[in-house]
Amino acid sequence: MTTANPLLQTPSRPLPKHVAIIGAGTIGPDIGYYLKSALPQIRLTLVDINQAAIDKALQRCQDYAKKAVAKGKMSEQHAAAVIANISGTQDYAQLADCDWVIEAATENMALKRRIFAQVEAVVRPDALITSNTSSLPAERIFAELKHKARATVTHFFAPAWRNPAVEVIAWEKTDPAVVDYLRWLFCITGKVPLVTADAVCFMLDRIFDNWCNESALLLGCATAAEVDSVAAEFVHAGPFFVLNLARGNPIITETNTLQAEEEGAHYTPAPVFRSVDTWLTVPPGKRVDVAPETAAAIRDRLLGILFSQSVDILDRSIGEPADLDLGCRTALGFKKGPLELMRDLGEAETRRILDRLAAERPGMPMPKRPLPAYQDFWRHVLVDDVDGVKVITLRRPEAMNALHDGLTDEVLAVIRKFESDPAVKGFVLAGYGARAFCAGADIGRFPSMLGDAEAATQYARDCSRLLVHLDAMKKPVVAALNGMALGGGLELAMRCHGIVALKEAWMQLPEITLGIVPGIGAMVVPYRRWPQAAETFHDMLRRAERLTAPRARELGVVDALADDLPGLIAQAVARVTTLAGRPSGIAQGPVPLAPLEPIAPAAASGQPLSKEIMAILENAVRDAAKAGTLGEALEIGYRAFGASALTAAAREGIGAFQEGRKPDFGKTA
Repeated sequence: MTTANPLLQTPSRPLPKHVAIIGAGTIGPDIGYYLKSALPQIRLTLVDINQAAIDKALQRCQDYAKKAVAKGKMSEQHAAAVIANISGTQDYAQLADCDWVIEAATENMALKRRIFAQVEAVVRPDALITSNTSSLPAERIFAELKHKARATVTHFFAPAWRNPAVEVIAWEKTDPAVVDYLRWLFCITGKVPLVTADAVCFMLDRIFDNWCNESALLLGCATAAEVDSVAAEFVHAGPFFVLNLARGNPIITETNTLQAEEEGAHYTPAPVFRSVDTWLTVPPGKRVDVAPETAAAIRDRLLGILFSQSVDILDRSIGEPADLDLGCRTALGFKKGPLELMRDLGEAETRRILDRLAAERPGMPMPKRPLPAYQDFWRHVLVDDVDGVKVITLRRPEAMNALHDGLTDEVLAVIRKFESDPAVKGFVLAGYGARAFCAGADIGRFPSMLGDAEAATQYARDCSRLLVHLDAMKKPVVAALNGMALGGGLELAMRCHGIVALKEAWMQLPEITLGIVPGIGAMVVPYRRWPQAAETFHDMLRRAERLTAPRARELGVVDALADDLPGLIAQAVARVTTLAGRPSGIAQGPVPLAPLEPIAPAAASGQPLSKEIMAILENAVRDAAKAGTLGEALEIGYRAFGASALTAAAREGIGAFQEGRKPDFGKTA
């Protein structure tokens, strides 16, 4: 059974032991390095007709690993495992025992078919064969395979070792179990698999290629630098800058020619792509002045083609709306997904933009449904049913599933939708992927509230709307910690009625290292729910100490531990049944408090901390423990958060976080 969260499925085959990549040029080695980084135990074979390309690819993998160690992102031991068992060959016979072969050669149909014939002649009938094509339909490139059910397209995005997105094509002849397996495999190795139909250019290249083609068609009224400057409102790097970086002019010519042949002459590539090698433009972060009328024309055309392609993708069921928005953000560098942009602009403005595109670019797809119909979907959560329990997966992989207003409201909306349904026993909250349950909460609007205690206090109250609802629920909610739970993510887990965790999971309250206090329950709830662990929470709050899942189990904070993700969800679902009809376990009245012994203002990492923030935190913990009701105690926490917003330490800590540097609280004393 296919599930919305790939990790809720039992994989149909084991992890691969030997993977081969055909094509040692641009993207092939990057795909290989990603796989070896995530699965260092596998054998990786790079195949190319050019030995020099193989040698360069092998060296590139070594250079990537060395750089990762130098930056502290990888241990030397892990790096050694990554670069071990990587080899290159020109001989397809070396692939006989491969479990998975990925073709990453030039975008040429005849070449790809020759490669697949050579691969199929030597590999087992059950070995996976996938292509990294960005535009050629699976039905065409795999037409001559004998065993089509094990083949599909897995389209990676540059740089493939780092870019999380990968399209997995569900075409007519592939086994659905293969698609489900690839979704699972990509998810556990840190990718974000996006399933699409087998249309020319699939989902995301329809967006990117036509975004670039329309940009080139605008050159009659604007320069490349002007187009990129206006595009910077919507993307982190303008289309012409990206084309220079990727040497993408021939790609747009090829893919838009293919789309024009398939879907109409309005997709014909701009002739200028055949005559220009490098565009004169500006890098990200730089802009040129653009006349208002010109800027408006550029803006309308770029948004018009973006919205046109988006509604066409949805009307033809090429992809899912949440995947479209997520893919545009993660793979293509959009600041907001196209559907989010349409929502924020409103129906009237979106319609105006599309009407202008229809007049200027006849033939381009237009919506087949009322515009509001394209907004009816969950953007940031996945919802599955497991044995009568709704499993809600927080899916913001680009932010390690950190909370923001949209995610918070969707979790709350799902719970409200089903909590009165007698067929629903309760809920499980899990994080997407294998790394994080929830890495805290976005800073969001908080920087604008520095210096305004009342605004910051109200912000803490507002951010607690989901947590307060959990406190009052009759049906149990269990947090399934599939990875780290930080800050607001841990505060969310604390308010669930039960917590289960992977043995490798860990928890942390890092707010004090940012010059603030945790305002939505961490100074209150632990002492009312797990008084036996008070000293541990003292250290977590005051020193940002990490708490491992095994230690949390010993303290009674975590109810059960699991060895793997299927076991984690099974434990969580079972815990929902066990907790049926029980109260939350958070004491409503005053609670005794273990003494907060004086300590030096320093984090467990050695980072100096603010004495002022330490004092605000300690006073809040003491006062909240004495409070007559849980509501009064939570209010003390909200006000302490507001008080921290008045401090110089908060300005320094939040500023340092935004600037990517370490804070210096010494200058705030």
